Amino acid sequence: MVAPIGNHPLPDHQAAMVLTGHGGLDKLVYRDDLPVPRPGPGEVLVRVTATAKNNTDRKAREGLYPTKDRDEVASFQMGGSPTLTFPRIQGADVAGRVVAVGEGVDAGRIGERGLLDFNLYPDTRRDLNLTPDYYGHGADGGFAEYVAVPADQFHAVGRPDLADAELAALGMCSYQTAYHMLTAAGVQAGERVLVTGASGGVGTALIQLCRILGAIPYALSTPDKAEDLRALGAEAVLDRSRMEDFTDAVKAVTGGAPLDAVMDLVGGTFTDRFIDAMIFDMAARHSYPRLSIAGASGGNVSEMLWTRIYLYQVQVFGVSHGTREEAEQLIHWIRDGALQPVLHGAFRLSDLHRAERYFVARGSRFLGKIVIVPDAQWDTHGAPFALPRQEDAP
Repeated sequence: MVAPIGNHPLPDHQAAMVLTGHGGLDKLVYRDDLPVPRPGPGEVLVRVTATAKNNTDRKAREGLYPTKDRDEVASFQMGGSPTLTFPRIQGADVAGRVVAVGEGVDAGRIGERGLLDFNLYPDTRRDLNLTPDYYGHGADGGFAEYVAVPADQFHAVGRPDLADAELAALGMCSYQTAYHMLTAAGVQAGERVLVTGASGGVGTALIQLCRILGAIPYALSTPDKAEDLRALGAEAVLDRSRMEDFTDAVKAVTGGAPLDAVMDLVGGTFTDRFIDAMIFDMAARHSYPRLSIAGASGGNVSEMLWTRIYLYQVQVFGVSHGTREEAEQLIHWIRDGALQPVLHGAFRLSDLHRAERYFVARGSRFLGKIVIVPDAQWDTHGAPFALPRQEDAP
């Protein structure tokens, strides 16, 4: 079924940013002559209004899933043939409106505004996702004007209080990763949870989700972001530049109690310090110390004594993607207003190179998500959130 846009049919061609191979920003090529996809059976065609930027976009582009020696690169791949093939349109966290439906999908969905569950699931409803892949990696994503996706993964979200750019900032790539970090570690109400990388998309999601679950989040960030992170729900903010006395800093904000769990997005040399902060008083604990890790922004290699891991019974959970059930729970919280976006700013799709430079150079000024808006949608959905040019100069 083809739905009109106003009095006009769907166009034959669209603009998109195309990833042409592993490498630098030159591998991202803006084109305006790509075919508009048509929805297949069980799919909807979404006119994209905003897509959130994620760190995994850069990692996939640069091939930054490295070997220990750091001189090799590899595409993200869980087995079999690589699913990242070129050319590819990246962008996982898509917000937009349904403009056409495929066979078997109710035409009443045309016009619906919603948010994409970004996963390419390996099966139907099984509560596992052990071969994770996603739109923008194994299939074309939202750095384009249109994208075709499964109808049951494009979730209607009313929320008239949210602009489309804000809705995209609530995207599943960050929020589902954060939620699965907490569910994997079995975090319970009243537990003390450290959130590292707290100012980014996953970190800000974790702080909110801890509060929803009744857990107490402690943020690791920089002092200039402390006020914003406390306003978001952090109990206290620990200074990541002062890791030499980290356990003492934890004791100072917890009243001398150890952390119950760590949600780690940093890795590197910090990981051992995080474990220190969970095991310094085992007699005071009421559960196993738990470490969920879903990132390695501080380094891909950590040195730890395995004797400490097994003697202190530290449980370690590697987390990438979550499950359908978790995605649906998150959508429920978004619809109910329990989760709020942390939107930092917006860039035009044709300015994605500039957005990438800004994303890498982010510092004290950066909190939350940036979103990418198709040029044709910019005046309505992007301009109100545009960053001043002087702010995002490389």
